Amino acid sequence: MRMKHSEYLTTTCFDISLLNKIFQLSSMPLQVLFYLNSWYFAAFFIAEILMFVYKGVLLPYPPSNLILDIVLLLLYVGLETLRLFYGWKGNLCERFLTLSISICVLVPCTVLSVYYLLLQTFVLRLEFILNAVLLCFYGLELILGLMTVSSFCRASVY
Repeated sequence: MRMKHSEYLTTTCFDISLLNKIFQLSSMPLQVLFYLNSWYFAAFFIAEILMFVYKGVLLPYPPSNLILDIVLLLLYVGLETLRLFYGWKGNLCERFLTLSISICVLVPCTVLSVYYLLLQTFVLRLEFILNAVLLCFYGLELILGLMTVSSFCRASVY
């Protein structure tokens, strides 16, 4: 069955007006930050592994401290992957709980970043810069995440 041009226009206009009434609560800037942070953290992880190789070979790094730092880095990768996954899905699916879990996992990730920023046996200048940029990502994601969670909470679903 073929529709007339006027019928097509009325149904199309009706569908568009219906789409305008649907509100999108997810945050585009937060999603962009999650995307950029995923790529940045992958580069950070590779750079950190290479710097551990450098420190292990050229600097008098105690073996027990080197092992501790590498184990903490592997824990950091797991936590960061979990945080980015829950944040990504929580924002896109507009889920309060998953985005809240992502914000809660942000706390140990921030602690580990501060550890690599200040508390290692040897902190290279490159590590300092990389961790400072990562902390800036975390600060922005915390602010945008809290704003997005509050918008999820204010939205009334009937």
